[in-house]
Amino acid sequence: MKSMIKWGIVGAGNIAHSFSKDLALVEGGKLISVASRSLEKAQNFANEYGAPNAYGSYEELFNSNTVDIIYLATPHTSHADLSIAAMKAGNAVLCEKPMGVNKAEVEKMVSVAKESNVFLMEALWSRFNPTIVKVKELVDNGTIGDIGYLHSDFAFYALDRDEKGRLLNPELAGGSLLDIGIYPIFLAYVLLGKPKDIKASANFYKTGVEMQCSMIFNYENAQAILYSGLNSNSEKKSEIAGSKGTVFIHPRWHETIGYTLEKDGESISTEVGKRGKGYVHEIEEVHNCLNHGKKESDLWSHQNSLDLIEIMDSVREMTGIVFPFE
Repeated sequence: MKSMIKWGIVGAGNIAHSFSKDLALVEGGKLISVASRSLEKAQNFANEYGAPNAYGSYEELFNSNTVDIIYLATPHTSHADLSIAAMKAGNAVLCEKPMGVNKAEVEKMVSVAKESNVFLMEALWSRFNPTIVKVKELVDNGTIGDIGYLHSDFAFYALDRDEKGRLLNPELAGGSLLDIGIYPIFLAYVLLGKPKDIKASANFYKTGVEMQCSMIFNYENAQAILYSGLNSNSEKKSEIAGSKGTVFIHPRWHETIGYTLEKDGESISTEVGKRGKGYVHEIEEVHNCLNHGKKESDLWSHQNSLDLIEIMDSVREMTGIVFPFE
């Protein structure tokens, strides 16, 4: 009989609510503790999801010995410091993506995870989406032949939002790249690996954050055309074209429930489905790792997180995306 995995949540914003609703659907896991900078906010959140403990500071939760793992759902800029503090206190951590703002942060986080001998994973939920797992299988087993072309985008209109909020505020590592550009970059990386070279171009908003970014990833025999933006909507469909066929991941592809395979003159659509909003699958992977004593996931390893942030650092260097605190 596997024991119940006790979860703590740090940060009580929108994504933490979505995550908690999905956690309730997973057998073998329970929300036990919530921490926010406001005790009242933490208490309200804990009451809503039936968690017995609420804390008005993150450190109290880290040192409470009430949980097996902490899900960190705060803005990008605090991921490294809070993850490191949590791990040094002996907690396993699932850290919302991007794991860190740059590679130096992620390297430090991985190093502390190893020193503290605790589990650490970047919460890149799309990696565990059943459709994306299936599409990776189709690519890896040669169903569509050798990949020659990948296209993926993710854009929505956000320029009407609060300029002090995380998307438009440079102090919070705002802009499209780290928030949503990470998804198309992840897809190219998980299907094609690290590119041999990158071309990228960005436009900036008046607050100083990048508001749209186009990228071309070049591989030995393939190219990936990727885009993220905050100044318009995009279709959010992904296309992977090979020598024998093409797969389209249905929009919004990063949280998709199906795909279409075009091959031999036929077009077959498959509904794969997902549980809850989609966080269920990432939670199940964490449970599987913890129950087997693993310190990292085979599906999304420390090295995968390091590769991803290295690619994003390259794009930033090429386009001049710099944050004031760096």
